[in-house]
Amino acid sequence: MFTIEHEFDATVVTLVDEGGTHLQEDVIVSALDDCVTIAQYDPVRRQENLVTLSMAQVADLRAALDLPEGMYRIVRKAGA
Repeated sequence: MFTIEHEFDATVVTLVDEGGTHLQEDVIVSALDDCVTIAQYDPVRRQENLVTLSMAQVADLRAALDLPEGMYRIVRKAGA
């Protein structure tokens, strides 16, 4: 299950694990103008883990999801 919320400065997607017995904490993805953050609470350390991706990294991740195993470089056109 997931939810989508449009806030003032970000679109927030929350991914809820509904799987089997070893459920993971919710994952919160916040898309801002210049970056995307991914947060997940760690109950063992009692802290939130945060990963910040640049928009270029998001574009690379998007492309990587549709490619076979290997090493790639996306060449961006000037002004794109």
